[in-house]
Amino acid sequence: MLIPNRHYAELKESYLFARIAEKTKAYLAEYPGKRLLRMGIGDVSQPLCPAVITALHAAVEEQAAKETFHGYLPECGAPFLREAVAKHYESRGVTLSPEEVFVSSGASDELGHLLDLFAPENPALIPEPAYPAYADASVLAGRRIVFLPTTPEEDFLPSPARAEEGELVYLCSPNNPTGAVLDRARLKAWVDWASRRGAVILFDAAYEAFIADEALPHSIFEIEGARECAVEICSLSKTAGFTGTRLGYTIIPRELRRGGMSLNAMWVRNRTTKSNGVSYILQRGGEAVFTPEGQTQVRQTLRIYQDNAKVMASALDRLGIRYTGGRNAPYLWLECPRGYSSWEFFDLLLRRIQVVGTPGEGFGESGEGWFRFSAFGSPEDTREAMTRLQELLG
Repeated sequence: MLIPNRHYAELKESYLFARIAEKTKAYLAEYPGKRLLRMGIGDVSQPLCPAVITALHAAVEEQAAKETFHGYLPECGAPFLREAVAKHYESRGVTLSPEEVFVSSGASDELGHLLDLFAPENPALIPEPAYPAYADASVLAGRRIVFLPTTPEEDFLPSPARAEEGELVYLCSPNNPTGAVLDRARLKAWVDWASRRGAVILFDAAYEAFIADEALPHSIFEIEGARECAVEICSLSKTAGFTGTRLGYTIIPRELRRGGMSLNAMWVRNRTTKSNGVSYILQRGGEAVFTPEGQTQVRQTLRIYQDNAKVMASALDRLGIRYTGGRNAPYLWLECPRGYSSWEFFDLLLRRIQVVGTPGEGFGESGEGWFRFSAFGSPEDTREAMTRLQELLG
């Protein structure tokens, strides 16, 4: 008799974004003429930049001719893209070999797949509020989870001083959902903590391109000692608008070893066993992101989202609502006004002003009473949503 993975039964009844989708669908069925301003899910609104489009078109044309056709590529990534990523890190003072760069179909996929490298009896430490996939992927792998709540008083920044256990540590900076960014001193404290314990940090750097403060680190590998205790997961989704194109990369240093085994070599074996890699066409598009032309163009797009964040921050300031994020991150994490719970505030905004945000309760118990706005909408929708919010709460 087939035995299913019973850990699926341990998941929460409804995934956060699925519940949001259900609620908005029900509202539109009740009021079909209403237009919603979606400030919740972090999907981008701007198109791929011209350098990427040009590269994608050229790669498609190559696939149409026998002389330039490409079939299977190396499972861990095409050398041209791995080298481009390594050179990008070098421009920030981080030395990587291309063999330490693994091309992926995106950060979300990789965060789940990487758990294959670690025995399920090692508990996961997840600072909350947190992206819900961290916990869900750990549950599906049969891993015990230790939650580390963060508070407004500490600006939602996790401290290893309060971490008593956990061999696999999830850190996200800039953080989703709070927008909090770990500075060098705090990140060094986590690296030192992991090194003492023999733990491994899974560092989610999906939003690093939004860091505007030059004093803040973009990569955990800017921190001394991180090569012996950390894996970094990156995405082009928010950096370059690849949410529908799906491409990212993961950094696993060769120095990272546990139990006499190289995690870099283990991941090579995992990918060559479980994956045929990412398509040639998409990898050529990704390579274009790291050209001088591509970097100029993606920064222009990022400024649109950064300006959106300023519009949101200005509205919250005028309303006297406490929040974090916005400056070095694409999310604003605000305290629900007037004592509303996070789902009550969601329903209020949906029904009264047709604005969709993300309830903080969906990011863990410590997110209750808080709410996330995304800066990834269009400038027009962002301004209109904030006008409606100020009229509702002003």
